[in-house]
Amino acid sequence: MVTDAGTIQYGRKQGRAWSIAATVPDPELPFISIGELGILRDVEVDGNLAVAKIAPTYFGCPALVAIELAVAEALERSGFRVRIERVIEPPWTTDWISDSGRSKLLAHGIAPPAGSDAPLCGLFEAFLPECPNCGNGDTQRISEFGATPCKALYRCRACAEPFEYFKKL
Repeated sequence: MVTDAGTIQYGRKQGRAWSIAATVPDPELPFISIGELGILRDVEVDGNLAVAKIAPTYFGCPALVAIELAVAEALERSGFRVRIERVIEPPWTTDWISDSGRSKLLAHGIAPPAGSDAPLCGLFEAFLPECPNCGNGDTQRISEFGATPCKALYRCRACAEPFEYFKKL
């Protein structure tokens, strides 16, 4: 359970279930876990039943079913009976991506989303992220959509490398 201070407090069995579920990799970004993306919202344990609560990044996310199946499989392999619940309130936001998740995005050449103090960017707005390869801010958007709808395609004018930007939601 997430406390008011934002820290997670669990009993031993519940903490074990959380740890197992939180390490499941995102199928579209396999170098980052669903815990780091902030889409795993909670894991409740009642006896041997683990109830994993998962927030979709957006409605219609094609990876959601794969994530739910992977979480269920990981928990079942560890001896839990499993129920998956989709959590849509509050809606997922990129502010829930952990610092380690943001670092992993950057390390894999994807510009992490702007921080919570930055304005939300609508379609085709003129937001220019820094290049994850060289750190230069002289970039240009090539396409509003990258490999997935939650990313946009940019090019750095300094190093000429293309890169994706994980959109702020």
